[in-house]
Amino acid sequence: MKTLLITGGSGYIGTHLRSHFKTKYKILSPSHKELDLCDSQAVSAYFKRHHIDFVVHAAVVGGSRDEEMVVGSVERNIRMFYNLEKCKNYYSKFIQLGSGAEYDKSRSMHKIKESEFGKHIPKDSYGLSKYIIGQSIETSTHKFVNLRLFGMFGFGEDYRLRFISNMLVRKILHKSLIIRQNAVFDYMYIKDFVKIVRYFIEHTGKYRSYNIGTGSELTLLEIAKKINRMADSPEKISVLKKGFNREYTCDSSRLMKEFGNMRFTPFDVSLRELYDQYISNKTVLVL
Repeated sequence: MKTLLITGGSGYIGTHLRSHFKTKYKILSPSHKELDLCDSQAVSAYFKRHHIDFVVHAAVVGGSRDEEMVVGSVERNIRMFYNLEKCKNYYSKFIQLGSGAEYDKSRSMHKIKESEFGKHIPKDSYGLSKYIIGQSIETSTHKFVNLRLFGMFGFGEDYRLRFISNMLVRKILHKSLIIRQNAVFDYMYIKDFVKIVRYFIEHTGKYRSYNIGTGSELTLLEIAKKINRMADSPEKISVLKKGFNREYTCDSSRLMKEFGNMRFTPFDVSLRELYDQYISNKTVLVL
């Protein structure tokens, strides 16, 4: 059995990755206390002590709304990546979980293509750190691939902050569905995403970077209306600001050509599955 190192394994995405791969690989997922990824010597010593075949780098600082102002996030994210990158002789594949923020989220993005990368420098710290890492991977060897995530949703995400889960929980708790401002997004179900990661562990892609999206667009208001129809008693839907906020969608044709016949879980099916999961955990839901 080969060994997979998952950084950030206690986070939302990392938890799903560990669950998905636990029967296929020996999983190493050290906590920050066990391994400080910003400590170059500690990282090198870790790779010398363990035989590692693949790395999925999911650890990040400043990736969520409640961490937007974390001091030193750019430096810490870059240090983590390069400390892992310099140990490249110890593993055969490295998958970086990047972000659509690499294209600069201060502007609207409509089905943005990978060819647009580098034309705009991100204005936020999180996007800048991902951008710098993405630039490095663009000129790296075939060992490295950067998966640029756009909208992701699924059980275990922070439902206080993440739109789809927040709407579902509000619906279950009979609270009004509040949207700050309508916007267009491309959302991917976490269970589909882990299959994409599996593909890139097992195959060498033609490119060094891929947009991770379904190619389908949904407005936040459309999603709220879908959720409101999931039970007999509808809740009030409130949109606080008129008009549309910046769009956040990607062109995923490069990914689709790589996979050939990949089929995503229909959005309504994944929404219902996530709703049922929250219903089964209703007693611990608090807003």
